[in-house]
Formats: sequence, C-alpha cells, structure tokens
Amino acid sequence: MSDFDLNSLIDLDVCVLNALDLFADPRTVFPRPNLARFKRPLVVGSGNAIATGKIIFDDKDAVLADEGTFQNKLDAVGDIDGVALFSASGGKHAPIIAEAVKPKGLPVVLFTSNPSSMAKDYVDEAYVFPSLPEPYTYNTSTYMGMMMAGLLDDPKAEAAKIRAYIKDVIDPTLAAYDKKPGDFEAYYLLVPEQFELIRIMFATKFVELFGRRVARDVFTWEQSKHATTVVDAPSELFIAFGRENDSFGTDRLNIPLPENCSYPAIMAIGYYVIGKIQAQKPAWFKQGVGPFVERASKLFGQTIKPLVEFK
Repeated sequence: MSDFDLNSLIDLDVCVLNALDLFADPRTVFPRPNLARFKRPLVVGSGNAIATGKIIFDDKDAVLADEGTFQNKLDAVGDIDGVALFSASGGKHAPIIAEAVKPKGLPVVLFTSNPSSMAKDYVDEAYVFPSLPEPYTYNTSTYMGMMMAGLLDDPKAEAAKIRAYIKDVIDPTLAAYDKKPGDFEAYYLLVPEQFELIRIMFATKFVELFGRRVARDVFTWEQSKHATTVVDAPSELFIAFGRENDSFGTDRLNIPLPENCSYPAIMAIGYYVIGKIQAQKPAWFKQGVGPFVERASKLFGQTIKPLVEFK
C-alpha cells in the first residue's frame, strides 16, 4: 500500500488500486452478512453509506432512510422487523441512529469497517469489513468491501479481475484519449440502467473532491434522453461507462466495462476515472480536508481525523 500523510495525500485512483490489492489478498477475511435475516428491514445510513445499503439490499423488500428520515419511516411503516445500519466509521450519525432505534425493540445490525465503532454499544450484531487507511471521505475500501462481501460469492477473484481490467483496459483507454480529462470544467457521466444506484456515489464523490469548483451530473442513458442537456457548457466532458456514446455532448470519453460487470467493478472503475481527474486538478481537497475535519469534529462532538484508520 502507498504510504501517505497530511502532506502527501493519495488521490482517489491510487486508493482504488490499494483497495483492490487488499481484497485480492488471500489473507483478507470477509464477513458473510445474512441479508435474509429480516423480512422487511429498515436500511439506514448517511451519504454514500445509504447508497451502499441500497445497492446491497436492492433485491430485498427494504425500507430506505437516511439520518433525517429514519424516524419518520419507523413511525410510518408498521412491519419493519429489523434495522440494517450502514456506517464505515460507526461514528457521527450512526450511534445517534442506533440509540434512537432501541426503544422500538427492533434488532439492529451494523455494517461497518471499524471494530471499535461508537455505535457498537447500541447494536445487536456487527459485521466488520476489511479496509485500509484512507483520506477522510474517500471511503473506497470501506464501502467497496461491503459490496464485495454482500453481493459476490468470490470477492477475492472479483477484486483480482477488476485490478487486471483497470491495468489492461482502463489505463490504455485513458492514455489513448487525446485530451486531458482534468482540463474540463464540467462533467456529465453516463451509466448503464442496471447500475442506476451508483449515480449518487459518483455524484457525491465529485462534491467531496471538487465542491462547487467543478460542475457535474450523473444520469443513465434513458434519463439522459430527457431535458438533462438543454443547457450545455463550453468546457464539458461526457464520460460514458459501458457503451459507446454517439448521442450526447461534443467531447466524449468512452470507458468500457468488463463482461458481467458487478457493482464493485463499476464503483472501482468510476472512482478510478474520477481519481485521474482529481490528479489533474488543483489540490482543492487536500488543502481543505484539514480545516474541514476540525469543523466537523465540533459539529459532531467527536474526533474526526483527516486520515482514517480503523483498528
């Protein structure tokens, strides 16, 4: 794994490769969550945690909520029989949510990467997934690890396959593009319909890394047929995942996806491409994360560090 500290934070693309190396390692142990434990679970989390929960429980009769809506869901839906709480750190809103659920008498299962999480005292069971030290908010090994364990029979084989695909296909594709992806001021990402739930994760990652300095949208192909491109931007790159884009935008970058692509695969490939853009942009995230975690620590009343490592 690449070493990093506050003065030399890694970019997101390096974080993706590190995560895949971890998951492909024969020594890595994945928990095997019992997704059928509840008939109608409340799946809850914040930010990309709830996005991960949606993906993992997509084929289940689940009720979905975040930190602002979970209480209303608990009050309004009478047949919820358990709670699946997603939080990489098991901190921030997670212990608040877990404690608030307790009076309902519902069993709470925590999906986390932190064996010492603050939420552990309020849950009935915790699945702890493998992860690596990462810059705050990257949450690459964390949520990808949950998807690997929750969706795949052989996470190690899939991780090795994705790692090889990035080297053999994605890197040559990026190298062959005749412009620098990071030179654009706006980005429009096209994703296949079967991966609609990845949209929020890609959009959130743009916000976390670039804030309002870069415009971005993420839509499926069918969604893009509607009024998403009425107003164009003078410097806009359309990045299409999984098929050739011959319809939208002027500047186009087509990113192939592997056969029988999985959610962990499109997450890894999408984050990798976003990381390549990050590497070509000014170091906005790296300059801002230190002051941000100081503010966030005060807001949550918890110690939040710019480099996140779970032990």
